[in-house]
Amino acid sequence: MNSSASPIKTPPGASQKSPEIAVTATATATFEAPPEPTGLTPARRRTLMLGFFVLVMAVWHFAVVLMQVSPLIFPGPLAVARALVELFQSGEIYTHLGVTLYEILAGFAFGAIFGLALGALIGQSTLLEAVLYPYVVAFQTVPKVAVAPLFVLWFGFDTTSKVVITATIVFFPVLANTIVGLRSAPRDQIELMKAFTASPWHVFRMVRLPQALPYVFAGLDIGIVLAVIGAIVGEFVGAQAGLGYLILQRNFSMDAAGMFAILVVLSLIGLVLHSLMKFIARRVIFWTDAFTDLSRGS
Repeated sequence: MNSSASPIKTPPGASQKSPEIAVTATATATFEAPPEPTGLTPARRRTLMLGFFVLVMAVWHFAVVLMQVSPLIFPGPLAVARALVELFQSGEIYTHLGVTLYEILAGFAFGAIFGLALGALIGQSTLLEAVLYPYVVAFQTVPKVAVAPLFVLWFGFDTTSKVVITATIVFFPVLANTIVGLRSAPRDQIELMKAFTASPWHVFRMVRLPQALPYVFAGLDIGIVLAVIGAIVGEFVGAQAGLGYLILQRNFSMDAAGMFAILVVLSLIGLVLHSLMKFIARRVIFWTDAFTDLSRGS
């Protein structure tokens, strides 16, 4: 009796793939598009988003036409689209767009740096929280529109005053989220690190900071959107260039469609900056799903 196992012959039309390759291919095909909390596939979700946009535009258009609303008061979407195309074709918007983007990014950078630095100090010192935090809250309760003329008076009509206004608006959400994040570190982990003679810097770097990063990025995400508002508020008070300056010009000339077109540009700027912050957050704090669901709609 021949005890050697005879090889299994594969039929001519059969596949030559091994079971491991077949399992890998099946797993890849199965997990190619992970399910979303909504129960919709990404393609279907995008289709619904596009359909909702088309529905809103259609309702807007027919409401303006049927109610015979004057374009000087409330223009239709077609008039806004034409004004938007004319803005970019004439090249008028590019200089003002660059000025506003500089004010947004510079103000966000300064506000975020000061917010992170002061938040890191207050978050680890109850004494600093008792002494400084009430004054920070009192300053935050002052409407920035009320103090914007003072900033223009102190720093002039150029971009410096707008950057300062933007930084003051960005500062508080970053500060507050940093403090909450640092205070949310588990007490047992901190005590364990101290039991192993870890220095305060090691406790901060290995326990407090990783726990605080989701809160920090939440504050940065709020701040980057508020930075757009801060720059425009500063330009409304007094400016020589910028998208807010363009809006005031269109307002004086009764060009409602042009004003709507600039507002569309500002909305797109905010959406792009928000998506960029979500992208960075997903890369930095990859161990948490805090930003995954929110970023799907970006």
